Amino acid sequence: MRPDDRPRAATGRPRAAGTWHRTEDLDAFIARAGDFLRSRPAHHTLALTVTEGLRTRGPHAYGDEQPVFGLLEREGAIRAAYFQTPPRRLQLTALTTEEADSLAAHLAEVGRPLPGVGADREAAAAFAEAWRARTGADVTLEERQRLYRLGTLTVPEPVPEGRARVAAEPDRSQLVCWHGEFAEAVGERAPANADAWVDARIAYGGVTFWESPDGTPVSMAGVTPTVAGQVRVAPVYTPAHLRGRGYAGAVTAEVSRAAREAGADEVLLFTDLANPTSNALYQRIGYRPVADFAVYGFSQ
Repeated sequence: MRPDDRPRAATGRPRAAGTWHRTEDLDAFIARAGDFLRSRPAHHTLALTVTEGLRTRGPHAYGDEQPVFGLLEREGAIRAAYFQTPPRRLQLTALTTEEADSLAAHLAEVGRPLPGVGADREAAAAFAEAWRARTGADVTLEERQRLYRLGTLTVPEPVPEGRARVAAEPDRSQLVCWHGEFAEAVGERAPANADAWVDARIAYGGVTFWESPDGTPVSMAGVTPTVAGQVRVAPVYTPAHLRGRGYAGAVTAEVSRAAREAGADEVLLFTDLANPTSNALYQRIGYRPVADFAVYGFSQ
């Protein structure tokens, strides 16, 4: 276990939580929280990649509403951060129980709708309980996730017929279609900005197909841009009628290899722990567990 991967407990001796600061100014947030986020690039992969997407693609890269950001400052240092791209859930870095309580008070005072939270397992549970106690919201554990880091890459065998190919402009309609199908498959609302997502991915070669010998795409794997030395594999999608043939493993291995050869220090991905097939597949490829995460939904 690397030093920066040691679990941070969500409990401990009570201490002053510090002061939360909220802003809609992305540049100001990055200026203050950037070093903190880069100090644990694997654990902060979502914050790093989402803020990079907002920086390069504009404030509406993930939806029509204005993103919001926050950070916790104590004794002159940044201790935690959050962001939200409405109407999506709040995303948090690691928090103690006391910090979760203070964040719930801070956000309740703001008074904006909060559909849920995602964070490492302890922080998500602590904030969900604090939010329930403060607002009376019903809290539901919606997903348990695991963050993996690539170790020694192993291409799963047998390798299916066909080859990998980076998606390009002529593939736009295929990518838009599969982007929507992937969102539906994982229980997310249909993306309103699929075209912008596809344009951005094509621009930096961020999606690779596995295609059959006749050139028909049968699976895809995406990668985020490199930020703070880390790249995250997402999304990985194979249409239902083509699953079980090794396509997802082949294309994931290919994008993982390409990311590492391009200089990424860490190649990461998230899985749904309710899906034993994908968890077993990624471990066969060489991915090793880093930390567990959780997603909670809130309703009144």
